[in-house]
Amino acid sequence: MTPATSVKPYHHGDLRNALVEAGVELAREGGPAAIVLREAARRVGVSPNAAYRHFDSLPALVTAVAQRALTDLAKAMQTEIRRCRPSGDEQADAWRTARAVGKAYVEFALREQGLFQTAFDRRAHAAASDHIEPGAVSPQDVLTERLEALVAAGLLPAADMAAARMLAWSSVHGLALLLLGPLEHLSRRERKAMVEATLDQVGAGLLPGRT
Repeated sequence: MTPATSVKPYHHGDLRNALVEAGVELAREGGPAAIVLREAARRVGVSPNAAYRHFDSLPALVTAVAQRALTDLAKAMQTEIRRCRPSGDEQADAWRTARAVGKAYVEFALREQGLFQTAFDRRAHAAASDHIEPGAVSPQDVLTERLEALVAAGLLPAADMAAARMLAWSSVHGLALLLLGPLEHLSRRERKAMVEATLDQVGAGLLPGRT
């Protein structure tokens, strides 16, 4: 590690954001356990004392990285929604976009394993979820919006929203954890088939008779 005496003064205008970016890269390399405040400071090129002026403890940095990870997950979900071209059938489009957020959720977990683990780190998730970056949306916001579209299309009773949210989230989150753990040996083709089958079952549970 570079000695503190050899660290050059930091001249960037946003040290806090730079430290978060360094934390994001550390999370990508090894999940939440890899996030170390002193290492983030070293990568940015400042002393640990300078970093502590923005993050008074390691958990504070982990929470900030978890916030960024949740925001990135939500953006991935929104991107997948935008790939769904409108067909003119309100009900079909509502389900297609709802299905898209589940697909994007699992794909993000597989593509960004370290960030996904950090987003749902038990030490940071609650605080991160309560303080999403200003102007950003959370994965729960995106899911809720798609469920509201199902309600508007007459596919889901408004009274079932809370149960539907939990069914959808627990299903795709559980699948993601399985694919990152006990089922990590599956081929890409097998993973895709499992994702599709899970989303089919979620649809059957949310919209009986429709899917």
